[in-house]
Amino acid sequence: MHLALFDLDNTLLPLDSDYEWGRFLGRVGAVDAEAYQAQNDRFYREYVAGTMDIAEFLGFCLAPLAAHPGDLLDAWHRQFMDEVIRPAIRPSAAALVAGHVGRGDLCAIVTATNEFVTAPIAQAFGVEHLIATEIERIDGRITGRPRGTPTFREGKVLRTEQWLQTMGHSLGGFERSWFYSDSANDLPLLSRVTDPVPTNPDARLAACATAHGWSVLRLFE
Repeated sequence: MHLALFDLDNTLLPLDSDYEWGRFLGRVGAVDAEAYQAQNDRFYREYVAGTMDIAEFLGFCLAPLAAHPGDLLDAWHRQFMDEVIRPAIRPSAAALVAGHVGRGDLCAIVTATNEFVTAPIAQAFGVEHLIATEIERIDGRITGRPRGTPTFREGKVLRTEQWLQTMGHSLGGFERSWFYSDSANDLPLLSRVTDPVPTNPDARLAACATAHGWSVLRLFE
């Protein structure tokens, strides 16, 4: 059995689900659209530049989840899937995932975006395992705080190793392992697999791919 790991935003999807969820919240009136979007834009610029403070960002993006009841959040997310996510799923990305699943590879989506936003997206791709930033809940209610290590940069390596350990595996124990990602923020995990695959890479990751001789995959061209 081989291992196939997939980043989500701008890798399997031609968009950033965290960013688009923020825009969606503005459209449905869950947040002040103008003020929230200004911060959403700032964090996205910092993420691309590699300077984002993950704790500050999580405080920002999890706050709306704590401010509204679960049934309303779930209804909004169903609308978000119908209006934003499902129309964005391209056959090329679905085929990439299906190929690994069909060959019997152990597959997981590994994403910094929180589990509330991404769990239904992983299901839409037919991926059983999701390693996402976890959310603290007390008595079933989202508190607005993360739980455990965020799945970001080196945190992706830690969380992936923890997940594999629950099944008696390790990253180094697979004959072949793939990680598909668009972002230089994911270099820690890309450097740990046998087959790093820069996918729709940002400028920083494209430069690293050239330097390391990694093959680049462009799913959306």
